[in-house]
Amino acid sequence: MMALATAIPSRAVLADLLPAADSRLGAALRELSLVAGGAALTGLAAQLSLPVPGSPVPVTGQTFAALLVGTALGARRGAAALALYLLAGASGLPWFAEHSSGWALPTLGYVLGFVLAAALTGLLARRGGDRTPLRVAGVMVLGNLAIYAVGVPYLAASLHVPLARAADLGLYPYLLGDGLKVLLAMGALPLGWRLLGERRS
Repeated sequence: MMALATAIPSRAVLADLLPAADSRLGAALRELSLVAGGAALTGLAAQLSLPVPGSPVPVTGQTFAALLVGTALGARRGAAALALYLLAGASGLPWFAEHSSGWALPTLGYVLGFVLAAALTGLLARRGGDRTPLRVAGVMVLGNLAIYAVGVPYLAASLHVPLARAADLGLYPYLLGDGLKVLLAMGALPLGWRLLGERRS
């Protein structure tokens, strides 16, 4: 355990454990691949979508993917990946939930929130927030709060409804699912550290 702690820097995130590039060009390509891969993963997860009766906000896998991307890549790469996801989707690539795209979606605020959440979870991961189940739970809860802090007011403004009504439509029905995603992350992220850490040691 002591050797593993010495081998892995305390401020590393999971992506830092991947093999390093041999050249400056290779390093740049590695960074671009991580960012593009994070965006693509979020776009793929967004297609795991279930409509919620009476709400324009479906249940999707993109929230979980966005939080994992931020945590695994770190704040800078994670925010860049989710910004790429946002810009590509808003510009017409149909990889938002339910194959949607564009700037006029009432749910776009949640995607804006993904960028903030990825930066926040990545920042916390660099402080060890992704290495134990209890810390992961705290990081995931804060990341979800960041998404809702942007998404729900945006939804209210888009639909011209009070904030309380927007919370009924775009917050409360999703809390149970968020709790299940937190439990999943509590197992997945520490396991990732264990597996990648053993390969590094």
